[in-house]
Amino acid sequence: MFSAVKSKVKLAAAKTGLLPARKRRKVCFVITNRIHYARNQLLLQQLKGDPDLELQLIVGGAALLEKYSEGVPETLLRHGFTIQETMLNLIEGGNHVAMAKTAGLAVLELANTFEKLKPDIVLIRGDRFEQLAAAMTAAYLNKTVAHIEGGDVTGTIDESVRHAITKLAHIHFVTNDDSYRRVLQMGENPAYVFHVGSPDIEFAAMVERAPDMEMLNRIGVGGHIDLAKPYLMVIQHPVTSETDNLENVLKTLEAVHASGVQAVWFWPNPDAGTDEISKGIRRFREHTPTPQIRFVVDVHPRDFISLLKYSSCLVGNSSSGIKEAAFFGVPVVNIGTRQHGRTRSANVMDVAYDRDAIRTAIETQLTRGSHPPSLAYFKPETSKRIRGVLKRVPLYTQKRFHDIALA
Repeated sequence: MFSAVKSKVKLAAAKTGLLPARKRRKVCFVITNRIHYARNQLLLQQLKGDPDLELQLIVGGAALLEKYSEGVPETLLRHGFTIQETMLNLIEGGNHVAMAKTAGLAVLELANTFEKLKPDIVLIRGDRFEQLAAAMTAAYLNKTVAHIEGGDVTGTIDESVRHAITKLAHIHFVTNDDSYRRVLQMGENPAYVFHVGSPDIEFAAMVERAPDMEMLNRIGVGGHIDLAKPYLMVIQHPVTSETDNLENVLKTLEAVHASGVQAVWFWPNPDAGTDEISKGIRRFREHTPTPQIRFVVDVHPRDFISLLKYSSCLVGNSSSGIKEAAFFGVPVVNIGTRQHGRTRSANVMDVAYDRDAIRTAIETQLTRGSHPPSLAYFKPETSKRIRGVLKRVPLYTQKRFHDIALA
């Protein structure tokens, strides 16, 4: 009898607004380049629309510079998001000292921002050096850290950064079977490791638009690209653990030019070595006519996916060749060591930094044509899975190494 009366009183109080509102979990997401938003757009929409969660966005680094990420803050606002804080922490220079100082400035900025916003969870994606700064800062402030894409392996310093974030993180959202196994091998509690698939592939699967030829030929410089004919996409980023990025990109430029196939060439990301690659592109263009190549700095995420989906081959060292291109069955010529060790599908052909080898691989892939789609990184409703975990999983801050029985 008493419990029934008590329930009626609570119901009446709730209707009059006298009961305190249920505490929403604050989830803070740090965006330091366009990719962090583009590949997590669906997830952020899920978090923003959940009444049990409060999404906090911090935008900084290359995401604030038009040179690398045109209009990220404007895009966020146009899509209905609120930006809680911005941070000017990117030191340009394209070298290792600039990367280290950029990460250091991120720690200083984020320490104040996290203390001000008081998030319950700091959500981090990938292996960028700024994301390591976010994980370290959050851990020192006793915030629960959730990490997307732990357990992947690559051939650069990014792998060390990724594993360091895993050891600082409390909740793990892995994208494939191999990564799930590796995170467990690193001593993480299986109760907090969730195989959810890749947000990148979830986003790519939603894009149905055809490539916009008018847009492509309006931006960038170089020759006119006819998207009704076969074309390559070229993305070659610097490898931070190597010193010959200039020489390596020149070999790719020569191979692509010699292939005679029209190509859309994307500018490199702002890691150490980016100035060398940029110099190589400019030097090549000054001395060699490139009527079949168009060089672009950036395109909107959906335009990028549509260009990739209908391309004849992706050339370079981008993770897009390992994940999105595999999902679409697009042939890939993967150059060098940057993606070494990643879980890959039959669409990928690995080659060394050699002009003739790259050209031969391009010709081979064009002859073979498209591959069956790969689901290695795909699971349905990835964003909903992540949102559900962030809502329900018990939060903690003190980590313990979780031993597993050896086979």
